[in-house]
Amino acid sequence: MDKELDAYWMPFTANRQFKKNPRLLAKASGMHFWDDKGRQILDAVSGLWCVNAGHNRPKIVQAIQAQAEEMDFAPPFQMAHPKAFALASQVSALAPEGMGKVFFTNSGSESVETALKMAIAYHRARGEGSRTRLIGRERGYHGVNFGGISVGGIVANRKMFGTLLAGVDHLRHTHDLARNAFSVGQPAHGAELADDLERLVALHDASTIAAVIVEPVAGSTGVLIPPQGYLQRLREICDRHGILLIFDEVITGFGRTGRPFAAQTFGVTPDLMALAKGITNGAVPMGAVLAKDKIHDAFMSGPEHLIEFFHGYTYSAHPLACAAGLATIETYRDEGLLTRAGELQDGFAELVHALKGEPNVIDVRNIGLVAGIELTPRVDEPGKRAFEAFLDCYDKGVLVRTTGDIIALSPSLIVEPAQLEQIVETVRGALRRLK
Repeated sequence: MDKELDAYWMPFTANRQFKKNPRLLAKASGMHFWDDKGRQILDAVSGLWCVNAGHNRPKIVQAIQAQAEEMDFAPPFQMAHPKAFALASQVSALAPEGMGKVFFTNSGSESVETALKMAIAYHRARGEGSRTRLIGRERGYHGVNFGGISVGGIVANRKMFGTLLAGVDHLRHTHDLARNAFSVGQPAHGAELADDLERLVALHDASTIAAVIVEPVAGSTGVLIPPQGYLQRLREICDRHGILLIFDEVITGFGRTGRPFAAQTFGVTPDLMALAKGITNGAVPMGAVLAKDKIHDAFMSGPEHLIEFFHGYTYSAHPLACAAGLATIETYRDEGLLTRAGELQDGFAELVHALKGEPNVIDVRNIGLVAGIELTPRVDEPGKRAFEAFLDCYDKGVLVRTTGDIIALSPSLIVEPAQLEQIVETVRGALRRLK
């Protein structure tokens, strides 16, 4: 192993395998990376679901440079700077009606923690302090902090870390290969799975439940698309029992499904929404929570000089992140990127669903500019077949992402049809070379 690689303990990485044959990226522009040897690699995953407008966009780069020269940091507690308010206004203007308040964080994990705390504190502020229970969903991914892995439902993210948050339960996931394999867009079957919430209400009583958190499209677990009517039914059940609905839109936010947010794509407005990734195009770490006005207003009581919500981060609304966020939203608007996934969706669906019948492919699913290709796992080697496909695609000049035995595709919103074809054909070639 190269000693220069020894000190860095890499996240979500097979460290020993990587350091024997490292994949080092040295440059990026538009739809491409270049490795440390100058080889061009087409980015089929928007970096890590975050570079929605493509890499190194001029307005974003220039905004960060100018902000670093003007002011590097401003304390966010009892102080602020103008760009924080400007960005909050821009984000809330994109949001579903009634979601007018923005609380800034630094990552998706922090956004989830913030939303969970807001939900519990909101009920207490209203005099329903018994509502502390949180409901997640099997196969859900909500970041890696203790709250996020507690409401999350990916076993590998939970099993090593002992006792998690108390008072958490889970809905069943919606993945149903038997009925929904190779669905184009939203699958037809599974709306009734939302009724699982009624079972948990009966078990715990609604008076103990603060919130339900789900990803509109579950990305990190393998691109699970919500069945038709599922999110609507979940919204109705939450309303019936006074439970808040939280959408984790860290991946789906900022144009991935063809609208600014998946809430708008699916026509369901949550009470709280966790955001990150695309808010700054991945250029500077940042997250946010969008809240309905009524949730914010419930905290605005008592003496005016007292802090209403005891929560925040040193780097909340960091000046460089806010500058990047404002330039990112301007780039999205100038180029019509927040709706471009809807324009490309049909052609992308046709390409990825043409992988049906390729070796080991047991499902293809898609929405907007995101797709998942699920493979038959090898006996006693789960995940290895897809990982080998990932390595093969990288060797052929295309960066894809895998989770378990699922290949995930989520190219930047600037992708051209010819590049979509290159991505899918590279995956096809990898599938045919797999054992």
